[in-house]
Amino acid sequence: MPVSTELEARPFSAELRASTRVVHDRANHSTYMNALLGGELSLAGYTELAIQYFFIYQAIERATDTMTGDPVGGEFVFDELRRLPSLERDLAHLVGPEWRSTVRPLASTEAYAARVAEAAKWAGGYVAHHYTRYLGDIAGGQIIRRLLEKKFDLSGAGTLFYHFDDLGSAPAFRDRYRAKLDAAPWDDVARVRVIDETLVAFEHNVAVFDELALDLQRHRIA
Repeated sequence: MPVSTELEARPFSAELRASTRVVHDRANHSTYMNALLGGELSLAGYTELAIQYFFIYQAIERATDTMTGDPVGGEFVFDELRRLPSLERDLAHLVGPEWRSTVRPLASTEAYAARVAEAAKWAGGYVAHHYTRYLGDIAGGQIIRRLLEKKFDLSGAGTLFYHFDDLGSAPAFRDRYRAKLDAAPWDDVARVRVIDETLVAFEHNVAVFDELALDLQRHRIA
């Protein structure tokens, strides 16, 4: 079936999810994520991920600032989603008060942030990266939150990245987000571009997880 016909056959949000399912699963079942979710890593092992998220969300939320007045991208600007304030508090707790002078992005993280900045010159590119990260944090990220709370006895700072209390009902918010995807005024060609950039975003996530996995043994719990 031609792509354009497929896109017309079901809501765009459903097509986007279906088109990215394989790479989404690869990210979720990467070596690093399997170790983290399997309870095999120390808190320092998780902290390495939180550090990389700081640089990734810095790029995404800088792009958010430029999209505020955009007629399409502006529909996906939600102040209640911003993660940087929470990440800053988490890193102050996990790394220490001088964390800004010690944390560094991995090469894969730098490449990811650069791609976000380039892609976000177009609203569809911005949405692709926004969708990839935030909806995953609202849903699957809660598994990591529960793990951190149970395994490391963290109840506030250290887990704040995964707190979305300002959203109200998470399922209702996800439904509202998907409705915005469905209503965005992209033609078939633009929708394919959004899907392609979302695939790129997932690949960048996989690359970060793979680079984190190179140092996995240092953070495994004996």
